Amino acid sequence: MEDRHVAVIGAGAAGLVAAYALKDRVAKVTIIERNSLPARKVRITGKGRCNITNIADTEEFMDNITRNKRFMYSAFSKFSNYDVMALMEDMGVATKVERGGRVFPASDSAKDVADALVKAASGDNVKFVTERAIEIELFNGQVTAVKTDKGRIECDSVILATGGKSYPLTGSDGSGYRFAKKLGHTIIQPKPSLIPLVTKEKWVSELMGLSLKNIAFSVFSDGKKVYSDFGEMLFTHFGISGPVVLSASAHLEDVGEKEYYAEIDLKPALDEKQLDSRILRDFEGAGKKHLINALDKLLPKALIPVIIELSDVPAHTEVTSVTREQRLRLGQTIKKLGLKITGTRPIEEAIVTKGGISCSEINPSTMESKIVKGLYFAGEVIDVDAYTGGFNLQIAFSTGYLAGINA
Repeated sequence: MEDRHVAVIGAGAAGLVAAYALKDRVAKVTIIERNSLPARKVRITGKGRCNITNIADTEEFMDNITRNKRFMYSAFSKFSNYDVMALMEDMGVATKVERGGRVFPASDSAKDVADALVKAASGDNVKFVTERAIEIELFNGQVTAVKTDKGRIECDSVILATGGKSYPLTGSDGSGYRFAKKLGHTIIQPKPSLIPLVTKEKWVSELMGLSLKNIAFSVFSDGKKVYSDFGEMLFTHFGISGPVVLSASAHLEDVGEKEYYAEIDLKPALDEKQLDSRILRDFEGAGKKHLINALDKLLPKALIPVIIELSDVPAHTEVTSVTREQRLRLGQTIKKLGLKITGTRPIEEAIVTKGGISCSEINPSTMESKIVKGLYFAGEVIDVDAYTGGFNLQIAFSTGYLAGINA
């Protein structure tokens, strides 16, 4: 054990794993956290269930990282998804694997995960202080101390694990960017990622709360497909959300300034000809019903009037009177339900922050700054982010561990 004192700024997922990796390697660890309760963001993640990680193999895992995935290879090799699962088991948290390889606590309690991380980070030589970091002090380009709102903590190294800008009430208020910038680091403009999208169409609010499964979702810009996926989505009072929408948001730059257009294929398993045959069959079994009452086997009830209106077919036309042209328009609307994306929800509502401290200024083998000796980075403060599914928390765990064993 080295006679060193390391300060960790931020008691989130990354900071706590960093402290866990540190505590058997150095004489003293001080965890500086502005909140009285550590791991606040972990406690609310995954709607309170906490999607800890994903069982994907290395290459699949890297394919789910949307920015700077090459930067992550060293960190992931040192502390992988299976290392995280083993740590959870050691701390008394059994895990389970769900659809898409997503790993959750068997208890479905994010609190259990947060408590386990605090337990893993704790030790006789580890001190938690409820203070707000204000500045990282240097001497001759080397970290010497952290100035807080309650005093000054002298240290040999600092691990900056302050999170991004999403969920600021949990402590992720962007302060880490200010510290790093003041010390000479480049900050890639922080933007929201994995965030619901705002749409122009008014009818969307009429469908608020409607969840769609097994749909195909695509986003276009300047006539080119930017993103495409298959899965679940949700209509809201402002636009759209849900897994495929959140993942799509990671690929959208300058939403609001740049035009984006989304298409929902409500029946991706059927081509237009097969869908038309299916609609014909439904009509044949509907007798003299009006169109508005004849699509309930094909579409969710709330969506039927919207589809009919967008298809420009009178809702109370008897199905026996619906023309072939009208029927084809119905099919085209079902296959290509269009939405104009006008923006995103505020960054405070994003699951993660896209952007942060430039990876080019961080040593990927150690997480140490290439500019300041003794300064290390971990977690969302770095310009790396990924899709939903446990990948972002794993980035925090892996970079936290690598920073810890090197600090």
